[in-house]
Amino acid sequence: MNIFVTNLLLAVLWTALMDSYTLPTFAAGFAIGFLILWVIQPLTGGSNSYFLRTFYWVRLVVMFHYELIVSSIAVVWDVLTPQHLARPGIIEVPLDVETETGLLLVTNLVSLTPGTLSVDVSDDRRTLLVHAMFADDPDAVVKSLKSGMERWVREAVET
Repeated sequence: MNIFVTNLLLAVLWTALMDSYTLPTFAAGFAIGFLILWVIQPLTGGSNSYFLRTFYWVRLVVMFHYELIVSSIAVVWDVLTPQHLARPGIIEVPLDVETETGLLLVTNLVSLTPGTLSVDVSDDRRTLLVHAMFADDPDAVVKSLKSGMERWVREAVET
């Protein structure tokens, strides 16, 4: 049986045992089930891929929220202060994502982050045009997107 399905069944069992059919109870059951499956993994001979991928997805969600907060503060600061630091520009970001899902996630997460907007993807799906609010140093923006958002998505989706 698939480890994810087993984890879901353990979460449902937990909610039934707790007699509380709420999302927090289900989430707690899912986390407890995940830990149980991780501990007994050497006994079952399962692979590490489920646990590694889950770690990458959790990291993607956490780091995206961190980027969301930091960029929101930067945009709000620039809007509210008298001197404007914004130097907008269009930047070409070379892409290394190989799957459609990865490309979709990268472009949408870039657009959801305040101060950046995905404008277009090249026909060969190797270049992303990004409108950046703070484009003083285009190389720094490219490096930030590649070592951050794109890397996190590639690890979560393509591992």
